[in-house]
Amino acid sequence: MEGTIKSKILDADGIRRALTRIAHEIVEKNKGTDKLVLVGIRRRGVPLAERIRQYILEFEGVQLPMGILDITLYRDDLSTIDVHPVVHETDVPVSIEGKTVILIDDVLYTGRTARAALDATMDLGRPERIQLAVLVDRGHRELPIRADFVGKNLPTSRREIVAVRLQEVDAEEDVLLLEREGFSE
Repeated sequence: MEGTIKSKILDADGIRRALTRIAHEIVEKNKGTDKLVLVGIRRRGVPLAERIRQYILEFEGVQLPMGILDITLYRDDLSTIDVHPVVHETDVPVSIEGKTVILIDDVLYTGRTARAALDATMDLGRPERIQLAVLVDRGHRELPIRADFVGKNLPTSRREIVAVRLQEVDAEEDVLLLEREGFSE
């Protein structure tokens, strides 16, 4: 981790409750599951999308189509990341034409990841609408982007880090607030 742990924001049960609520809100806001496509933003958005998909299957009896979106080439900071960035596969196995695409990510911060995901999604087709679901919204937007579905609103300072750890990726399950070491605003 990149800092000192200040507090645990969500434990495994808290994450489960937040994602269950988001799944219910997605179905309610869209008046059912017709024409919905879930798309997880790599990395931690993918297991979150899979879990939301499972919750919707459990209470609606509908297996929604799900895709995986890699936004690496759409990032506005690509040149500062690496000379040879690692690009992973985008896999959206259904047409998104005329559908409601639910983009799913772990943390909403500046809005730049969401903007890149919007651009990547539009390259796949023309959906009827795009909605954004995030586990944690920590504020500090640099772009006019907001989430439609939020598991936890968490006001933070810029010197803090929100670390989402998921069993599928990290072999741990929680959301931590960290204090970035050596950071000055």
